[in-house]
Amino acid sequence: MEPIDIGLVVTGVMLVVVVLGMRVAFAAALAGVIGLIWIFWSKKGYAGDEFFWALTVAVKTAGQVPHSKVSSQALSLIPTFILIGYLAYYAGLTKALFEAAKRWIAWVPGGLAVSTVFATAGFAAVSGASVATAAVFARIAIPEMLKIGYDKRFAAGVVAAGGTLASLIPPSALLVIYAIIVEQDVGRLLLAGFIPGVFSAFVYGALIIGLALTIKGFGPPVGGFTWRERFVSLPPALPIVFVVVTIIFFVYNPFGGDAWGTPTEGGAIGAFVVFLMAVWRGMRWPELKDALLETAKLSVMIFTIIWGVLIYVRFLGFADLPSAFADWITSLTLSPMLILICILLAYAVLGMFMDAIGMLLLTLPVVYPAVMALNGGAMVSAADSTFGMSGPMCAVWFGILVVKMAEFCLITPPIGLNCFVVAGVRPDLSVQDVFRGVMPFFVADAVTIALLVTFPMIVLWLPGLA
Repeated sequence: MEPIDIGLVVTGVMLVVVVLGMRVAFAAALAGVIGLIWIFWSKKGYAGDEFFWALTVAVKTAGQVPHSKVSSQALSLIPTFILIGYLAYYAGLTKALFEAAKRWIAWVPGGLAVSTVFATAGFAAVSGASVATAAVFARIAIPEMLKIGYDKRFAAGVVAAGGTLASLIPPSALLVIYAIIVEQDVGRLLLAGFIPGVFSAFVYGALIIGLALTIKGFGPPVGGFTWRERFVSLPPALPIVFVVVTIIFFVYNPFGGDAWGTPTEGGAIGAFVVFLMAVWRGMRWPELKDALLETAKLSVMIFTIIWGVLIYVRFLGFADLPSAFADWITSLTLSPMLILICILLAYAVLGMFMDAIGMLLLTLPVVYPAVMALNGGAMVSAADSTFGMSGPMCAVWFGILVVKMAEFCLITPPIGLNCFVVAGVRPDLSVQDVFRGVMPFFVADAVTIALLVTFPMIVLWLPGLA
């Protein structure tokens, strides 16, 4: 059996066991090790006395992955970004953000729901975890919306969908993971996520306003705030702005010249600033301990998935499956844009059965080279490319599209993680209630993805300035 055939068989079996319920990290690592053993043993003609040699080489090959990737500077971004989010919660920044958004935005139709969306977008700017964002605002925003008559399912849907914005708006753990897998610049990808993330928030807001204008009693506006009350609400939320500006300046200096440092240093300084703010606002050791423990748990989970999948990626390299898939994609007679749309639709279907991180890590090693080949290659110029952008810019554009699809998967049944989190925080809501509540946001996400595909400059303008 040829290596590529081994790659197809092992990949097919791995996908089956993942769908059946095995954790992605363990399924991928196991598939990678078995695949490596199979390939090495096949090169020796399946001789019985060579099996232990193949086993030894495969284990050594797989064992190099954890150390080589843990020592990567890019991975250190993930725990700092997650820590920022948990510390911001204990610093009271979430309540401050929601209160400021409510006083400034709630006067529009469906205003409290729109305020929730923009408050989650603001919190996403200091939290790289969608799940944490959804959990925090399920406690804060849903009771406020229920008080003034919102349907409980839609209120839950607003929070679950709003939480997905943390996947795009930097700091984003998913963008860091994408950068590591495809070996692209982390800073450029974080910059690229800012405008599409804010754009997504505006599309959500427009959807809510449209529903409020067409459905009677859908979401009454909330007024009565004076200008003084509005301006008073801004200072408590200013640390969010400071952290965002710090991270951006450490990625890209908008005043010209070199950036102030690396994204890793920006994340560490942002975490330190939020830590000081949390201490000043009354956080003590029990809260700090909880923040550190939750950060460690989520970081270890992400690292474990990365390690397991990278063992599988090492096997794919020996099987030559990514190159074969790229050759097959480029040989199709369909238009490249139609092929890209089919790939994105495949992500939408796959996301119904897998979590966002696992889905990206398992598919990118095969799909990314194919998309780059469609555009003309990793080093193609914009003038010679298929999609009208250079190879590095195509990598950034596709990264934002894929992460946006991962956002979409966080709210799709049957395993939309944000929906389960919101239902877990609110005992009065079932998971089915939350899934019904997020259904209108499927339309908003589809519109956003279509616009990002049609107008790539929404993604590429800001990183193009760097």
